[in-house]
Amino acid sequence: MADVPFSCTCGGIKGTLHDAGPPRGNHVRCYCAHCRAAVVFTTGMDPRDRGVELYQTTPDKISFAQGRENLAVFSFSEGGLLRWRAQCCGVPLFTMLPTPRFALAGMMTNLMEDTSALGPVAIEAFIPQPNGTSRHSSILRLYGGTMWRAFTARISGRWKQTPFFDIKSGKPVAEVHIPTAGEQAKLPLPR
Repeated sequence: MADVPFSCTCGGIKGTLHDAGPPRGNHVRCYCAHCRAAVVFTTGMDPRDRGVELYQTTPDKISFAQGRENLAVFSFSEGGLLRWRAQCCGVPLFTMLPTPRFALAGMMTNLMEDTSALGPVAIEAFIPQPNGTSRHSSILRLYGGTMWRAFTARISGRWKQTPFFDIKSGKPVAEVHIPTAGEQAKLPLPR
């Protein structure tokens, strides 16, 4: 396992992904409309059919050396997935559930100095099919690994070691912004 430094585009946010490697997380490429829309919303660039590459782990494996105060968070709906971004340069950073009790953090791999410790992409999610449906590769690893890591973090108490939530209130450390209907209408979200 390795510690992997990361930073936002401008360097205003810097930190470390600890204990990274295939046994400790899922290296995923996601093609879902929401991941794609999050990148479009934050950067204006559309990944289209390339998908969005993430490393799924638990929040306690992420620490910040500087710029934690530059974290901003949005969600496409009340109670939906939280999408963390850098206030300084706007890039997407992390995706997680709206509660710290289920320890899950998907980190954008393009922020990492070196992704070799993650191994190759092992899982693809929401792969578009010609008939308009989607499928997943390695579904058992995707859900099984995520559930196991969340379960062990819950049992051990590591779920409380999160830089993203105030544990006493259960609320994110930044106010959640929900894009307006007008903003969302410009995004590749399902209607």
